[in-house]
Amino acid sequence: MAQDLKRLKRIGWGVRSVFALGIAASLAGNVLHASDNVISQAISAWSPVALLLAVELISRIPARRGALSAVRLGATAVIAGIAAWVSYWHMVGVATRYGEADSSAYLLPFSVDGLIVVASISLVEIGGRIRTLTETATEAASVSEPAPTPADVIESKSVYTNDDTWGPETSAVPVPTVEVAPAPAVKKTPVKRVTPRPVSAEKVAKVAAKMPDAPVSQIAAKAGVSVSTARRHLAALRVTDASPSAPLPAETPALAAA
Repeated sequence: MAQDLKRLKRIGWGVRSVFALGIAASLAGNVLHASDNVISQAISAWSPVALLLAVELISRIPARRGALSAVRLGATAVIAGIAAWVSYWHMVGVATRYGEADSSAYLLPFSVDGLIVVASISLVEIGGRIRTLTETATEAASVSEPAPTPADVIESKSVYTNDDTWGPETSAVPVPTVEVAPAPAVKKTPVKRVTPRPVSAEKVAKVAAKMPDAPVSQIAAKAGVSVSTARRHLAALRVTDASPSAPLPAETPALAAA
């Protein structure tokens, strides 16, 4: 199918060249027959140019079946008839002017117009066959290739990371590793709790300081505590050596007597 398509395209260019040759011959006859001014030559050259453009349009642009296609073909036929009629008499006049006999002068334009008609029909036919082969090849390719499933589309999708864009991260300057020595353990010294001395002990200590020779009963009465409480506080003062005065010698007999 691909080989047929290439061959038809080559033939199409050859037919287009033949068609252009016929248009050039008709154009030359029209220009030579016109007066020696640009406007007259342009008017005489218009009908072959219009036929060339019309045939190119109908050969390259596909037409659907219907009224529009018929209108297009009918308009092209009208343009071809006008161009054939005008160029025929122009070429007859040119052939007669340049020495051709009467019979040949009237028959020569038919060869040019006939070549244009054959080439234009062949060009339209080849264009239609080329479009048919192209559509067939496209349909065959679409049928042979299955449509991708959503899973295939997801798997084929590329995932870009920072390493793909910027490359793996590398450190420009190596950072030395510093080993920190463990801090020495600090031995905590237990804090001694100081028990505050009760108010009664303060009273007993003050009375004993003022009355160092008094017995325990008198100190207890003066301090407003019991004898046992006074005796206990006085013993503690002697052990800790916290009394404001030294122990009295007279206190010992009193304790013994008590």
